[in-house]
Amino acid sequence: MAERLGHGTLHLVTDRALCGPRGLEAVVAAAVSGGVTHVQLREKHAEPREFLALARALLGWLRPAGVPLIINDSLEVVVASGAEGLHLGQRDLPVAEARQQLPRALIGLSIETPAQLLRAEREGCPCDYYGASPVFDTATKSDAAPALGLEGLARLRTLTTRPLIAIGGIHAGNAAAVCAAGADGLAVISAICTAADPTTAARQLRQAMASSARSAMPDPAIRP
Repeated sequence: MAERLGHGTLHLVTDRALCGPRGLEAVVAAAVSGGVTHVQLREKHAEPREFLALARALLGWLRPAGVPLIINDSLEVVVASGAEGLHLGQRDLPVAEARQQLPRALIGLSIETPAQLLRAEREGCPCDYYGASPVFDTATKSDAAPALGLEGLARLRTLTTRPLIAIGGIHAGNAAAVCAAGADGLAVISAICTAADPTTAARQLRQAMASSARSAMPDPAIRP
């Protein structure tokens, strides 16, 4: 499934609280129309039944649009909903166990340090991409590790040939620099969820990414 993560992918990681009264589905729909290529459903405070209902609701129109849905942390919701992917943290289910049950799914693993990445590579971690986080300081995740910075991200780039999806404090103003430092794609939360116009915010991120020499996603992928 790694072929679905080429240069220039833009992931929206959801946060219903940040979406406000507009609601999650409206913000996701607007972001997809602006060029978001993947949606990661990350709702830490949702009950399992509610989480599954959200996943099924999003899949109902993301799948016809050709946008993969990645579920954060919950193998059970991936299995029950039929979502295309699963993203795991360092303290979640081991990727090898998830891969046994999801042989065709897109699986990502969060990486916060070079040591974590080296261990994953040494152990032959069967993930499709690494989520490099946080690149910059962020208030979205209260337990985030110290920021990698652009130099730290560039260091991770030298340690693997797998796709790196960068997250943490990323917005249109620094997106090009993050891509130039080695990110194959970007993931954002507040840059889209709190934006007055999520469509414009997503489009600006894609335009910033396209300005980087590392971005190879053609402009037609940006939806009108």
